[in-house]
Amino acid sequence: MTHTLHRVGTPEALSRDYVLLFMPSKDINHVGSGPKLRQLLEISQKNGAIRIGDCRLGNEYYQGGVDKLLKNVEDRAVVHAVFNDPEKMTAALKEIKAAGLGLSVVVSGLFDNVRECCGKAGLTPHTVNNTLGRWGRTDRLPPQNVLELNTMCGHGMVTVKLIEDTAAKVKSGEMTAEQGAERLFKPCMCGIFNADRAAGLLKAMAAK
Repeated sequence: MTHTLHRVGTPEALSRDYVLLFMPSKDINHVGSGPKLRQLLEISQKNGAIRIGDCRLGNEYYQGGVDKLLKNVEDRAVVHAVFNDPEKMTAALKEIKAAGLGLSVVVSGLFDNVRECCGKAGLTPHTVNNTLGRWGRTDRLPPQNVLELNTMCGHGMVTVKLIEDTAAKVKSGEMTAEQGAERLFKPCMCGIFNADRAAGLLKAMAAK
């Protein structure tokens, strides 16, 4: 899965941005996987995940709340949990390992940090995906601070125009950075947008 792979930013910012992705294998162990996926999300919440999401049925706003999101998790779903603290994610990974639910877990983040977290949790990654950056007419890309927000939604649902409009509203005082971050989170149907990081980025944009 690569939609969590292309986040950009400074090492400091990315050190507070991690995504766990959980999924069953089609026609191997997807039957009856819904309750297990729900349990993985609950473990993540218990250990400090700041957001959870469901790629199949949509984020908490689309489904009408976190409780409904958890209740609606289906077999074959692909679900996510977002963390802003590596220690909390490590604690979640330890509990996930102990639960032994047999589903695939993908961790996205800076390589060195992810390796350290997995090592502390007693896990050894068996596959590594690496992004090679952007090629071609990179001069046509939006500014770096906009890209940092845009790439937190791997399916491109948090658009450049929405980011620019939200940043302008935060700068003018029409909304707070936290309100702006929530506005940007809503269209990210998978729920992998890190609203905590987004609020900090919007504050920095408003200060310029």
